[in-house]
Amino acid sequence: MTKAIMIQGTGSNVGKSMIVAGLIRACTRRGMTVRPFKPQNMSNNAAVTEDGGEIGRAQALQARAAGVAPHTDMNPILLKPQTATGAQVIVQGQIAGHQEAAAFGKNKNALMPAVLQSFHRLAKGCDLIIIEGAGSPAETNLRAGDIANMGFARAAHVPVILMGDIDRGGVIAQIVGTQAVLEAEDNALVRGFAVNKFRGDRSLFDAGRDDIARRTGWPSLGVIPWFDQAHRLPAEDVMDLPARARSSGDGIVIAVPRLPRISNFDDLDPLAAEPGVDLRMIMPGSPLPADADLVLMVGSKATIADLAAFRAEGWDIDLAAHIRRGGHVLGLCGGYQMLGRRIADPHGIEGDPSEVAGLGHLDIETEMAPIKHLSLKSGTHCESGAHLDGYEIHIGETSGPDTERAWLDFDGRPEGAASLDGRVRGCYMHGIFSSDAFRAVFLAGLGGTSSVVFETGVEAALDALADHVEDYMDVDLLLNCAGDITA
Repeated sequence: MTKAIMIQGTGSNVGKSMIVAGLIRACTRRGMTVRPFKPQNMSNNAAVTEDGGEIGRAQALQARAAGVAPHTDMNPILLKPQTATGAQVIVQGQIAGHQEAAAFGKNKNALMPAVLQSFHRLAKGCDLIIIEGAGSPAETNLRAGDIANMGFARAAHVPVILMGDIDRGGVIAQIVGTQAVLEAEDNALVRGFAVNKFRGDRSLFDAGRDDIARRTGWPSLGVIPWFDQAHRLPAEDVMDLPARARSSGDGIVIAVPRLPRISNFDDLDPLAAEPGVDLRMIMPGSPLPADADLVLMVGSKATIADLAAFRAEGWDIDLAAHIRRGGHVLGLCGGYQMLGRRIADPHGIEGDPSEVAGLGHLDIETEMAPIKHLSLKSGTHCESGAHLDGYEIHIGETSGPDTERAWLDFDGRPEGAASLDGRVRGCYMHGIFSSDAFRAVFLAGLGGTSSVVFETGVEAALDALADHVEDYMDVDLLLNCAGDITA
């Protein structure tokens, strides 16, 4: 009989994703067949799956922790914010439309059958599913029709462990307060609690831990210290972006403008891992640095809107000055589209139908189209022959004279565009910097060096995380708390 346990949090960014990844790797090392599952996720940092869909980046990392390929059933509902109040809705890996938050709130329960279908399909091939909640079950205004936390747990009859974040303060109130506002039927599913992100002498919180247990009646599964190697694992939440930067003052300077709808920013992780790279996340209100060797424009979930934001910050002027000084520019996906002469959205895919002038640094034009490109690919860097793997996840078709200077080749097809002098380049492929040989060649072209074996580092960090979880959580108690999955 397959078992399941769900980790819910007292709030967003309490570390659920990472702890679930560590638990999955720990249980996998114990000889169990484990799968991750998150009923509903909200993130613009998505991963492409082998079955031709997309899921949240955290579930892709958790699949890696389990030693299996990511699958759309691991995250059946993915919301990708496009505006302040609306998001693209992905159901079992494919676009199901765009909804405003109010409409989604009213209609989300209609998605529960797809969620349960994916969950039970996933359960057929494993011993254990470790489920990650979203946000907090204490958001009582979202409880009606909930599919992300207790609504799912009740529908699937899955026991829950509640996790609090001591680093943000008030963890006793977080956990005890959550119990206080939950419905009795929801509280009945909670089997215990854990406290995450502790810094310092853990014994100083023994009384606090015991007070939570006394007030709630729930056992403690552990007080988990801060995991120092967290930066070595791909991040999903845009809140983690500042921590990705390494403004060391040493090495080549790569500046990344922080756009409002930035997406697929895991492209930055291999660069952040390089000691010889000074990666700077440029926040709104700050100019692009004059000493940058490269301005890297990463993906966007709303290219036209983010281009307007780029101009509003005056970064278009900074970028032109950077190019005049002989600096390099690389645009990935949405950033690639912005570098062209024109972007057209005749179908209103990103909002109202519109057409805008691009930044004009590449002689290309992009037209948004309803078809979304989702694929995993392997290729080569044309100049060096270095092998690289990547994935595409974009809407839009790009053409123009500068595409004749494609600088990548994927599956026998030219990819990307370059200016006549080669200093401005763009492409649709994500994940290319994870390939060590290509990253070394690319950084050498900027006058830098590479000294990191990136994928090996990710595996080492997952093993270290599993050790961390085993040391500071009662994994045996967690497994005893897991319940049988019933149809």
